[in-house]
Amino acid sequence: MESVPLKTPLYQSHIENGGKIVDFHGFELPIWYSSIKEEHMATRSAVGIFDVSHMGFFRFTGINVKEWLSGIGTQDFRKFGRGTCGYTHFLDEDGNLIDDMIFAVKSDSEILGVPNASMVSTMLSWFNSHLPEDGTVEIFNDSEQISIIAVQGPKSGDAISKVIGAENNIGRFRCQEIATNDLGITGWIQGTGYTGEKGMEIFVPNDQASILWRELISKGSDLGLVPVGLGARDTLRLEKGYLLSGQDFLWPGLGSSPDIDLPEGFLHRNTAETNVPFGLNMNHEFLGKSSVESSLGKSPRWMAIRCVSRGPSPRPGHQVLGSDSDDSEPIGYVTSGAPSPSLGGMGIAMAYMENAEVGQTVWIKSSSRRTVEAIVVRAPFL
Repeated sequence: MESVPLKTPLYQSHIENGGKIVDFHGFELPIWYSSIKEEHMATRSAVGIFDVSHMGFFRFTGINVKEWLSGIGTQDFRKFGRGTCGYTHFLDEDGNLIDDMIFAVKSDSEILGVPNASMVSTMLSWFNSHLPEDGTVEIFNDSEQISIIAVQGPKSGDAISKVIGAENNIGRFRCQEIATNDLGITGWIQGTGYTGEKGMEIFVPNDQASILWRELISKGSDLGLVPVGLGARDTLRLEKGYLLSGQDFLWPGLGSSPDIDLPEGFLHRNTAETNVPFGLNMNHEFLGKSSVESSLGKSPRWMAIRCVSRGPSPRPGHQVLGSDSDDSEPIGYVTSGAPSPSLGGMGIAMAYMENAEVGQTVWIKSSSRRTVEAIVVRAPFL
């Protein structure tokens, strides 16, 4: 029997705002309201709000919580003080990337984490299997009790100030409990997001989500605020070169294959291969470190490609060729690709490639008969 997709507490709000609903990892969420391009550009120029309540929400507590997480994560949690956020990867014993996670330090004995939507149960089981035997660290899964609204864009701070007060207009990668406000909204707020823009993510009890959503739309309309669906969320993160769990990496422990046609095991990657430096601290011991060390400075690496000629946009699974000759062998494969709204619809992509360098010309095989010229660039694209 097929499972019925879950509805977030904001489902009715999406319907009222004209959201086009799709099944996304078992949740009914809007793919768009007006159009992907319009919502994308509004977020880049003004402010967009996103329902990301499908994401998980964990609390890690205990006197040794920073040391414990540092031992199983690529980031050194001990370097982060109260009221700061960070980004980390979690690897298995063989160095394969299981999942990435934004975390927030509430205190020296409590850290909050946001696992990816499809990985909540997997990560909960994995964390539990690595808890210290002396019981000094505990995990609490609050995913079903908490709704998450992301407010993103250059005017996001103005929107936050208008709705829940200037005291909650916090800086990038800062975090705090939501300060007292006229709406009575409670919970947690952090200066993080998936768009690369200034913005915040707000974690509130489910029964407060629709109140906050409604007030953001009402009071933010004169700032150009619009609700944004999954489609623009994907193009926004792609323009910044951010990884997408399950598409740009896939843990072999899941026993599943990607939805796109790729060589066997192609998405089984470690942190060095993903080429994402801001989540990696090599100055401490962590699970899977030896695999990362052996891959540093080597190929393949996950790199950005920008098309320089018009043609079909790059899509996941497309081959990347080193030349446009008929007998050219692939040097890699696209894992994320789309037309970039911010670059006038020019095709952009992220791909794992062998021996590729910034400035190198490559060709994306968009069909059996067509290749599109492109250049390897340094992410982000903007």
